[in-house]
Amino acid sequence: MSALLKVEHLKKYFNVPMGINHAVDDISFEIQKGETMGVVGESGCGKSTLGRTIIRLQDPTAGKIYLNGEDITEAKGKDLRRVRENMQIIFQDPYSSLNPRMTVEEAVQEPLYLSKRFKKKEILEETERLMDLCGVEERLRMAYPHELDGGRRQRVGIARALALSPEFIMCDEPVSALDVSIQAQVLNLLMDLQDQLKLTYIFVTHDLSVVRHISNHICVMYLGQLVEVSPSQELFKNPMHPYTKALLSAVPSVDLDHPMKRIVLKGEITSPINPKPGCRFASRCPYATEACEQPQELKQVDNDHFVSCCRLKEIG
Repeated sequence: MSALLKVEHLKKYFNVPMGINHAVDDISFEIQKGETMGVVGESGCGKSTLGRTIIRLQDPTAGKIYLNGEDITEAKGKDLRRVRENMQIIFQDPYSSLNPRMTVEEAVQEPLYLSKRFKKKEILEETERLMDLCGVEERLRMAYPHELDGGRRQRVGIARALALSPEFIMCDEPVSALDVSIQAQVLNLLMDLQDQLKLTYIFVTHDLSVVRHISNHICVMYLGQLVEVSPSQELFKNPMHPYTKALLSAVPSVDLDHPMKRIVLKGEITSPINPKPGCRFASRCPYATEACEQPQELKQVDNDHFVSCCRLKEIG
């Protein structure tokens, strides 16, 4: 398979009063067509910023972004508009991402009108198809967002994202604002749509059970950097980075005979503003030594398994 999306040394910095915030710092990976890349990490690690930079809602500070082999890093004007038709986003909060003055029908139709590729009759037919595809009932066609529950609002957001038949969709915690039972329905919908339409996802979340369910590969982020990249099942069977192990130990276990031993992290979180060149997890890592003060990089330790840690041999 060929890579649909490729990111090389991507950086996104923000100027703040105290200096420069390294929100996304030298990240590289690729996603094959039809697969899902999960991105996990605690709040504030840069997951959403990474996704928004990839789809060019924010301009990157440095690095390269390739979609279907095309460099879209510097795309502007008509070129950027064309590229954006092939990559869309599903936002975390379906209430704030929908225009409260637009009906369900108008929200789904808006990208179809703006593309100027469809006649009026085609827009009506396509709107009906998209609503049916995403499980939005016909009776809700003239409803407004405040009249819908969270699950239906998110289905409308998904239908709108699919309007121009994109290949790549950035899912920015699309189920975190929903009830657990509704989460399962929306996740199953996303997986069914991926099979039917051959979609490629980046799935940003802080819920490890969700990312395990939906992802082919998982990236673990810590303060703007990737510390581990691995196939999904391999990551849960054989986590290697100390931060990944701590994350997985926090997942509730239903096995009363073999409960997961909780790893409690201590120490201060390193500031992402003007960070030092060493490992950013070192201040909380029980295995840290002076060697961790040197720049770290992702290294392949197994088939398709990459880890950024100079202490792997000692950790075991």
